[in-house]
Order: sequence, then structure tokens, then C-alpha cells
Amino acid sequence: MTDTPNLDLIVRHYVASALWSSTGDDGEPLDAWATIDDVAPATLEAMRDDCAAFIVSAAALIEQCKLSPEQVGHDFWLTRNGHGAGFWDRGNGAAGDALTALCKPFGGVDLYTGDDGLIHA
Repeated sequence: MTDTPNLDLIVRHYVASALWSSTGDDGEPLDAWATIDDVAPATLEAMRDDCAAFIVSAAALIEQCKLSPEQVGHDFWLTRNGHGAGFWDRGNGAAGDALTALCKPFGGVDLYTGDDGLIHA
């Protein structure tokens, strides 16, 4: 699914949101020190696969709501993990609720810093 439009940009913002909203053992947000380059390759691949699968399933709703790739990446992470913001609060009514419902099968993801110093899920 690497030919999905805007996938790279969506993934970048998905990872940025993941790092911003996740904390290390010290309680500090991971984005205080980590970037996409610090995500373990297998974790980044899984994130990319999830984003690609989500945008394929949600393409019509994403277009209907006129969401930017940045918004899609950000909201997909927040919504799938049950944070207090996401697709449902962008003022898109039933379409936002439908996008939220499409996130549920993906479940939540927890990030952690491995012994290799990289971010894993």
C-alpha cells in the first residue's frame, strides 16, 4: 500500500502525535528527545501499515471532511488510543463519528524505549 496518496505525510504526523502523547519511564514526553528516526524499523513499518489500512477504509470520509494529511495522522493516533481529542471533535458530525468508529478495530498502542534506545510498540 505504499502508493496511497499522502501516506508518508500522514505517517510523519501520526508518529509525531505518538511521540508527543507518549511518555517514557521518567514521565517525560518521548518527543522531548525522540523523532521518527528513533522509532525501531519494525515499529515504523507497523505504524505505516496501520495508517495505510486506515486511510483506505476511511478515504471517502476523509475527503468528505476535507481533512489534511496532517490532521489524519494526528487524529488517527489520538482516536485509536482513546485520547480526549480526535476525529469526533472536529465538528464533522456523523462523518467524524464514523471516522472514530473506523479507528476502534485498530485498538490502542503503547510505546516504550527498548534496550536498544529505540522506540518500540
